[in-house]
Amino acid sequence: MKASAFVYPWDVVGDPGAADRIAGLGVEQATLAAAYHSTRVLTPRHPGHRIVTAEHAAVLYPPGDRWAGRVLRPHAAGDWAPGDAWGAAAGALAAAGLEVHTWVVLAHNSRLGAEHPHTSVVNAYGDRYPWAPCVAQPAVRAYLVDLAAEAAVRPGAHGTELESLGWYGLRHLHAHDKTGGVALGDAGEYLMSLCFCPDCREGYGEHGLDADKLAAVVRGALEPVWRGAPDGEGWADVERLLGADTAAATLAWRGHTARTLQEAAVSAVRAAAPEGFQVLLHADPVAYHCGANAGVDAAHILSVADGVVVPCVGGTATLTPFAARAGLDTVLAANFTIVSGLGGSPDTLAADAARAQDAGATELRLYHAGLASDGDLAAVREALSGH
Repeated sequence: MKASAFVYPWDVVGDPGAADRIAGLGVEQATLAAAYHSTRVLTPRHPGHRIVTAEHAAVLYPPGDRWAGRVLRPHAAGDWAPGDAWGAAAGALAAAGLEVHTWVVLAHNSRLGAEHPHTSVVNAYGDRYPWAPCVAQPAVRAYLVDLAAEAAVRPGAHGTELESLGWYGLRHLHAHDKTGGVALGDAGEYLMSLCFCPDCREGYGEHGLDADKLAAVVRGALEPVWRGAPDGEGWADVERLLGADTAAATLAWRGHTARTLQEAAVSAVRAAAPEGFQVLLHADPVAYHCGANAGVDAAHILSVADGVVVPCVGGTATLTPFAARAGLDTVLAANFTIVSGLGGSPDTLAADAARAQDAGATELRLYHAGLASDGDLAAVREALSGH
């Protein structure tokens, strides 16, 4: 199977040995971040730094003229990725023999929420999630579609992987995050991720729901959770908490919103890209899930994009719904964390890859070549050498 490693531009720029080191893992492709959220990362081999702090969500290239005069627009990176950092890193990776694809983070942007609070998801209690743009709002959708097209189709890129192209909710790897004190479970996560901004309130109305009554039902359903009662897992528990008809109506609104955004973004990328440009989505086969791996309808998304990148750290069951609907040319990439310190298991990569292939995977994604230790990378080389 073809394998690709995720990479940041700052892993490569300023490190003359980085591109050859990544190619030496045995991967054929590098998936290089072109638009990314705020983060703080360790760079264990870079000769010029050990810690990179990306202070805000940014594009890692100079943003184009399409943003002139627009209120919602991407920001260039600071000193963590100055100028055309993506282009410089892509050139080095291509020179090392790697096919370069863009990695584009979309509906995950704390700076957007800080500068324009009205664009954020609002929960049933009235709390805003500044990291989570509401994908129902027309201005947000227009921004995300244009960002997808610009950030995906960089000079030298052969394809793109679109992350967070759907609903983002409560769960967020945020600085000093302390939201895990109460176990919400799947159902609680869904209730706390329902948005009640003006556009979503109108959307619920189009599906026969009164937004004020829905918010009250959500708050009431969560009361036992705050008192420590265990919450359930799965959609059946969402139906139990909201009522089956109400739960279905919320999902119908959110599902339509996400699907039409995905269609628009992929179409915009294809319109801007050369022929043969590959478009993949980071996806979760459970439609009501939200986050970096957007919850999707498997059949729908495979009719829109060339394939999906699917998280497989917890096992390969996430591949099954996609494999059942995949065509001969569908890309089904199993994503494994190879950083031991982040819960990955590079020592079992060969066996994990074999199980993924048996479950229908056609490619591998390895998260993340720049974050992994030398020992982790050695395990990856060994696993891919017999691959």
